[in-house]
Amino acid sequence: MTQQHADSQTEAKLSAHGITKSFDGREVLHGVSFDVRGGEFLSILGPSGCGKSTILRILIGLEQPDAGHVVLDGKDITDAAPSKRHMGIVFQDYALFENMTALENVEYALRFDPARRERRAQIALDALASLGMGDYANKPVTGLSGGQMQRVSIARTLALSPEVILLDEPTSGLDADARLALRSQLKDIQSDHGTTMIFITHDQEEAFALADRVMVMGDGSIHQMDEPLRIVENPADDYVRDFVVANLKTKYDSLARFASPLK
Repeated sequence: MTQQHADSQTEAKLSAHGITKSFDGREVLHGVSFDVRGGEFLSILGPSGCGKSTILRILIGLEQPDAGHVVLDGKDITDAAPSKRHMGIVFQDYALFENMTALENVEYALRFDPARRERRAQIALDALASLGMGDYANKPVTGLSGGQMQRVSIARTLALSPEVILLDEPTSGLDADARLALRSQLKDIQSDHGTTMIFITHDQEEAFALADRVMVMGDGSIHQMDEPLRIVENPADDYVRDFVVANLKTKYDSLARFASPLK
């Protein structure tokens, strides 16, 4: 199953049509097609090597597809430069300037935006504050925790007011408490700003906790794309049943064994 579309009544914000990509003669994406709705939080769920990060890099323009095209608001952007796509990306390794403070990191890209250059300090402070990092604005990023650095990375992206935010496993290096806090803040950003978000993860529980819809990938193809509950209740095939439903059940059964009985 490679073709998935938004409901006909909901106009797509971002679309991929027939995306194919090979590396060293091995095809890693097999004609992948899907739509993302405006303001939607879409989780792309799959194991390592399934092609999910390659999709993200093609959407943002860091990789070119061998075939197919990418459409944003009805305009073909397949050949557009990353800076012209009105998208932001957050990497799992933070990608911060270590010789700068949190504020300077967030301000940096705004220096090249003529419309907001003069207001860059206030814009950056507001973005940091929205992620609970206002008190750390003047701290060197090397003195921050992993969770704090990732929030600075997200604030830097948010300050540019992208129409779509792409997140490549942003919680993978964080401890449990930091992961839960970041999840909550991402949902707040989506709610407050109406931003379309595409979130890459290999963690079933994380994907289902965050997403309006989940796109389940395996071996370069989409196996199912639907609302979380519908996937659990009606897995499209054995792969979804084994990789998603069975894994979720195992996690929740394990938690239940350690839960205190009701009194």
